[in-house]
Amino acid sequence: SGDEDYTPHIHISYERASAVSFRSASDRMSPADTPQGDINVDDFNDLQHSLIDWDHGKRHPGLETESMSSSEDEEVDTEHTDSEEEDFGPPICVRTGGDLKTNWNLDQIPTISLEDTVHDADDQTEESPSVETPSVTQSLNMDVEDDLIGQSASITYLSSLKQLVEHLLLPVSHCPAENPNTKEKCRAPKPFKIQIQSKGTASAVEWLCPNGHTVWEWTSQPAVPAGFLAGDFMLACNILLSGNYFSKIALLFRFMNMGMVSAHNFFKIQDAYCVNAIKDFWEKTRRRVIQQLQSKGPVVLLGDATAGGPGLPARYCTYSAVEHDSKKIVNLVHMDRQETPMSSVAVEKMGFIKTLDRLTQELQVLEICTDAHSHISALFNAGKYKDCGVTHSLDVWHGAKSLGRKIHAAGQLKGCSRLRHWTKHICNHFWHCCKTADSFNSFLELWIGVLHHVVGESHHGPLVETSAKVWLEKNSLAYQKLREIVLDSCWLKNIHKYLPFRSTAELEPFHNHVLMYAGQRFSFSPPVYSARTMLAALDYNHHVNRPAKRKADGSLQYRKLFNRKSNKWSLYTLKEDKDYRYISDIQAAILQRRLSSTTERNKAR
Repeated sequence: SGDEDYTPHIHISYERASAVSFRSASDRMSPADTPQGDINVDDFNDLQHSLIDWDHGKRHPGLETESMSSSEDEEVDTEHTDSEEEDFGPPICVRTGGDLKTNWNLDQIPTISLEDTVHDADDQTEESPSVETPSVTQSLNMDVEDDLIGQSASITYLSSLKQLVEHLLLPVSHCPAENPNTKEKCRAPKPFKIQIQSKGTASAVEWLCPNGHTVWEWTSQPAVPAGFLAGDFMLACNILLSGNYFSKIALLFRFMNMGMVSAHNFFKIQDAYCVNAIKDFWEKTRRRVIQQLQSKGPVVLLGDATAGGPGLPARYCTYSAVEHDSKKIVNLVHMDRQETPMSSVAVEKMGFIKTLDRLTQELQVLEICTDAHSHISALFNAGKYKDCGVTHSLDVWHGAKSLGRKIHAAGQLKGCSRLRHWTKHICNHFWHCCKTADSFNSFLELWIGVLHHVVGESHHGPLVETSAKVWLEKNSLAYQKLREIVLDSCWLKNIHKYLPFRSTAELEPFHNHVLMYAGQRFSFSPPVYSARTMLAALDYNHHVNRPAKRKADGSLQYRKLFNRKSNKWSLYTLKEDKDYRYISDIQAAILQRRLSSTTERNKAR
């Protein structure tokens, strides 16, 4: 049994623990400084340099991301799953940079919202260069992608357009219309009546003679072969590519009193041309990432699921994996719960299996870190992946939260209220033990020291009670409850999975991108949802390592960013603007599909 396996180790470590120092957040906190010079943001945000601390009830819901982890607070062990909501747990958080010698005060740094980190759409104040408009006698047609991709466009008011066309001199002075029966020409002279109409997003100008014949016509947009105006086609494509939604853009155009591509044409273009082009482009760029990692050797992966938002049924689940060092998304698995009716835990397990099965065929996977789900852990303990050679590690923040909830729950019992004073310190000690231990035995030797510290003992002998510490009595119920938690064999059997000291919170920036491209307040067909999450991955991968933006004096610009999953503030450096260079390639691929389909239809005729 678990008790038989761990009791000897516990006894030995318990006897040695009096020689082990107990560390707390207050032991390493130095006076806060405001940033002086450049800060190494990676070091500051490194999990190795963080501590567990009180949240002090300062939650910031407006800045929190709608974390999509389907069962974020699930326990490691099924036997110890709490039914309590997170609101009833202890208010602990991760204190970023708390273990550094200099602890910069994030309160002195402006806040940046998650939306700002994803959209990254600064105001472009530079004037666009003027474009010489060619003289045309009829509507332009585009036959290859380069005729359209990258072309500039503008909003034109019809009154301004009418003012222009009224002063144009047409190359004809009489109506050239001809009676189809008599072949007699109209020959009606000027002036011609000007008629301007909206056709989708375009403006069509028609000059009519007094007899109602069309003398001349012009359209503000070139035509895509077989029925679409270029503006309509590109607007439909770019609504999807930019992570927007037809209904919202249509409402914007309505308020602007502008013509809009029809809903029928939008969904036709999206489904027939965009979705598969996006999928093919994602697979092509993903292969390049995999090839780069293959030359690296063994890799560490972080895996997590993103599902429905708060208060909504989660129809889709996407299991994503990121490579630890490069921060690149290396795999996406999409599942539709309407097609596969399973619990969220079972769906996440299936996504994990599909992810690891694929990646172990492509990469030398050394380790994969996941949230603390017993169903996934079971796959490694005695299941499918027991002998696969891949180490399974657990999110250490989940372990700290799980421990904190157990101590908090015990502290609610009669006669155990003093335990609540120790919640942060014990969780921080667990954090330190996981950070410094390189084996289960070394962890245990450090870990058991907490049972000495809470009663005021150390290798120097009993400590004197002070106002800063509420010591426990060895024969008290509170101490016995804590001892049960600390020495619990079910808790200890998975401790080795926390020792790599990793967190799946690294995936939250990508999940923020998913929320931008596939917001949970909108419904999508399965192919469109998959395409939108692929767009999120393309955006994230392309921009994840872009350089920091510097001011005119060369200094960096810092912001603080709240991470809901780890309940922590991180230091964020403003980055160079996103360039979205890959978008023109996707646009060209979409347009090529349209041109190819038109060519094939013409051949069939």
